[in-house]
Amino acid sequence: MARRKTKTINLALQGGGAHGAFTWGVLDRLLEEEALEFDGITATSAGAMNAAALKTGLLLGGSREAAKASLDSFWGSIARYSSGLPNPLLEWVRAFNPTTENLADAIEAGASWGFGDSLTRMFSPYDLNPFNINPLRDLLTEQLHFDTICNAEPPHLFICATNVRSGKARVFSGDEISSEAILASTCLPSLFQAVEIDDPTTGRREAYWDGGFTGNPSLWPLFYGTTSRDVVIVHINPIEREELPRTARDIINRTNEISFNAALLGELRAVTFVRRLLAEGVIPEGAMKDVLIHSIADDETMRKLGAATKMKADWTLVRNLKQVGREAAERFLQANWSNLGERPSVDLRALYSA
Repeated sequence: MARRKTKTINLALQGGGAHGAFTWGVLDRLLEEEALEFDGITATSAGAMNAAALKTGLLLGGSREAAKASLDSFWGSIARYSSGLPNPLLEWVRAFNPTTENLADAIEAGASWGFGDSLTRMFSPYDLNPFNINPLRDLLTEQLHFDTICNAEPPHLFICATNVRSGKARVFSGDEISSEAILASTCLPSLFQAVEIDDPTTGRREAYWDGGFTGNPSLWPLFYGTTSRDVVIVHINPIEREELPRTARDIINRTNEISFNAALLGELRAVTFVRRLLAEGVIPEGAMKDVLIHSIADDETMRKLGAATKMKADWTLVRNLKQVGREAAERFLQANWSNLGERPSVDLRALYSA
């Protein structure tokens, strides 16, 4: 069998807490494709952690298998850190019928989730966690190698966070990427104190929240910081839901999805506009990059998950999501390999039209 021609892509990895295990599975499968190389990765929150774990293994370990092992180790640690209070219903489901939907229902029904959710609506993290303890800080230091992550070799990483003062997106790259930058990208303001980082551009110590508010993830760094035209977006947050949310939890979940997709949809509209101007000759060829957008998603599965499962990295659930991600990546490769480098595989107008 003839070897496939090497193709180089950019990745855009969404955030979504423990749902990022879906992206773990996607990356696990893509790493098995020897003819596929990564130019740049823009990422937010859980996507940022996936990107950092991938580059740590790829460069420090020196192989694709090392990258897969780095991702496996990282998610195993996430699950251990997220064990939480006992949930008898979850244990029963895990033992007898551990489907993704059943596990999600058990986590949603757990008393610890409801109690924690209520607390965060009455008290801020400055009240509940005055010493600013974040277990992710130690995990990132243990699992990731930041000298490697900051290395100029590809894949080039772009980590997205939200500047609390200005409300604008902040993208960390190169030597700017640190454990604090990734913590900033994952900082949900209801759970953690804002992450403060010195900004040489403003000369101030700026505070940051989760990057999903302003870019989930930001695509523009890939337009200017990489050479590949192909951008493969790994979607965690479903863009569409047919059913009207009626319960309080469903409403919270849907508002979360809408807000965390809004900035991405705005950038995709801009991509469509630029591609049209290029096609019509309004913009001279070569003046701007003609970006080709692709997507890996499994909205049918992700619609079964709610906000509670984003906060609970149950090991059985995240392994299920890893497998779902692998299968989604396999479908994408089978259907779209010939599109890479040639044409987009996503109808952007249909994606964001009413």
